[in-house]
Amino acid sequence: MDERLDVALIQTRTPATASAGLAHVEPLIREAAAGGAKLILTPEGTNVLEQRRGLRDAALSTEDADPAVLGLRALADELGVWLLIGSAIVRSDAPGDDRAANRSLLVDPTGAVVARYDKLHVFDVDLPGGETYRESASVRPGVGATVAETPWGRLGLSICYDVRFPHLYRALAKTGATMIAVPAAFTRPTGEAHWETLLRARAIETGAFVMAPAQGGAHEDGRQTWGRSTIVGPWGEIIAKADHDDPCVLPATLDLSAVQRARQAVPSLLHDRDFDWPQ
Repeated sequence: MDERLDVALIQTRTPATASAGLAHVEPLIREAAAGGAKLILTPEGTNVLEQRRGLRDAALSTEDADPAVLGLRALADELGVWLLIGSAIVRSDAPGDDRAANRSLLVDPTGAVVARYDKLHVFDVDLPGGETYRESASVRPGVGATVAETPWGRLGLSICYDVRFPHLYRALAKTGATMIAVPAAFTRPTGEAHWETLLRARAIETGAFVMAPAQGGAHEDGRQTWGRSTIVGPWGEIIAKADHDDPCVLPATLDLSAVQRARQAVPSLLHDRDFDWPQ
């Protein structure tokens, strides 16, 4: 296995329809591939960002009919790259549940979807600045974690708010993940306060590369997202970071042997102990 991997994170400001979302992200993915990236990751909500329920429901398709998903699968095939669609907001296939699925899709260089992950933790909050989010009202949480095989090692999948639940990341690492994706659309207040700290903590705890492509800026539905897409090494060091909210490509080369060195230096993944919970 090659111990060096050229990756690229795509930072976007996704529009409110899937066709517009594809048109927005496609040139950035082409730029990343032209720069030599073999694994390209996009943010949460790559196809559609629309929090107004009626407009969002009207914009959604099933995974197999979504224009952005289909277009991005064809693009991965054309460019011969691995592509993580950080998430696509698609119609859920759960009977009797009209909520959407917030779904990561790992696409191989033939355009095939080789792994799926539905966001486990949904974000319900009333922020001090007046912003309110009720993701649970419109998004059906997933039920299982996912670690996917790639030519460079195992890739653990997560989405945005998941980053606040360290036990998920420990489970991904203990199941062999040496890289973990955290595609996100973090709000500005929480992003400014917590984004980098959480990403570095998850990397340190797992001894894995953490790759976090983000949405950034003012969106059509009124939300404000933080941007600052970031790649963190397994020792907790920042390898690459966007210092703004604007759409961009963030390239980096990962030295995959750093995972083994970090885990040998601090072998905490081997030291779990059962304990009695406090009463």
